[in-house]
Amino acid sequence: MSTPTLWTIPIQAKGKPIRAALTLAGIPFELPTGYEHFKSNLEPAFKGKFPHGKIPAWEEGSLLLFEADAILRYVAKKAPNGGLTGSSPVEEAQIDQWIHFVDTEIDANNDLVRALAGGKIPYSKPAHTWALDREIRGLTTLNLHLASRTFLVGERLTIADLFVAALIQKATTATLDSELRAKFPHTIRHLETVANQPAIKAIYDLNPSAYIEKGITFVPPKKEAKPKAEKKKEEPKPKAPKKKAEEEDDDEPPADVPPEEKKRNPLDDLPKSNFNLEDWKRAYSNLDTRGAEGSLEWFYKNYDPAGFSLWRVDFKYNEELTQTFMSSNQIGGFFNRLEASRKYLFGSVGVLGETNNSVISGSIITRGPEIEPTISVAPDWESYSYTKIDLEKPEDKAFFEASLAWDLEIDGKKWADGKNFK
Repeated sequence: MSTPTLWTIPIQAKGKPIRAALTLAGIPFELPTGYEHFKSNLEPAFKGKFPHGKIPAWEEGSLLLFEADAILRYVAKKAPNGGLTGSSPVEEAQIDQWIHFVDTEIDANNDLVRALAGGKIPYSKPAHTWALDREIRGLTTLNLHLASRTFLVGERLTIADLFVAALIQKATTATLDSELRAKFPHTIRHLETVANQPAIKAIYDLNPSAYIEKGITFVPPKKEAKPKAEKKKEEPKPKAPKKKAEEEDDDEPPADVPPEEKKRNPLDDLPKSNFNLEDWKRAYSNLDTRGAEGSLEWFYKNYDPAGFSLWRVDFKYNEELTQTFMSSNQIGGFFNRLEASRKYLFGSVGVLGETNNSVISGSIITRGPEIEPTISVAPDWESYSYTKIDLEKPEDKAFFEASLAWDLEIDGKKWADGKNFK
């Protein structure tokens, strides 16, 4: 049988762990000669074997495999000494867990930021922030796991380490900048431990000086200045006949068509309320929260439940929270993504507890009787649960006041830090 071919290119992140596994296992393979990415993989000869045109791809006689994690597990199981795929069903499951987790929670969001910053898809600041926050959340979980371990699973190097190290190395050239690397030292230590294994060092070709200093950002392209044309006196031309609607230029509307009227937010059509949210935001900012002349007293004098509603907000995944400052940043990111609803919302949400034992909770004031019309502008709004606050209930009123005063306590967890959306 001929030597198997691994279709990849040296810089491809997901090809590196496969090459490393083959090298560690002592399995002969060859890379394609004359391969040109985005050209060779789109030609009929390649797509006749791999219809989707993706690399890495594995060709071993009549066996044709694509998808990096499937190829990685297959070639690692061919290793004479084993070990790369785990020593038990439990370890095999844990290996799959970390491969899938880093692929979907870290690498996928890193790719989204790269696509946004690089102009491959229309840029959106909220989408950029959302993707980066999701990536940081994944890095936090990974870093916590590696804090007490050299390798991801067990005491030996496995394909999980090979795969994760390659994707983290990729992130260090785009989103994992110096500030984030300082927050995730165990993740960087793991990358450098794996990439510097003597047998595979040349494959990873790790160069810490190539780590990005500042995460990539979108830079709008400069508009080219149009040269001024000389004015010439011309005979007035007859007006061209108006085109039929179906023949109009798709790039811009005709000059004689009025611009499309901006759509009105349905919340603006709610009955007028006696409660002015902007006045409340000023009162909250300028007055002490509690006290006879505090902002809470102002609120109770002016609040109109006919036009607004109060909600308790709780993060659904508190078990994933680690450092309280990271949780506070997460609240800030959530609030940033609510920008489109700023004129309809007020929020006071905080982190309660301590490192590795905390919750995110607080209160929101919103226009209208329901929370979804205003809160759903944030892509991650479903990561939180929402419960309507009834001020007639003493426990609800106490929760609302404490969250606004930043002295809320839940199950013995005291307020550590908070953010306001004003």
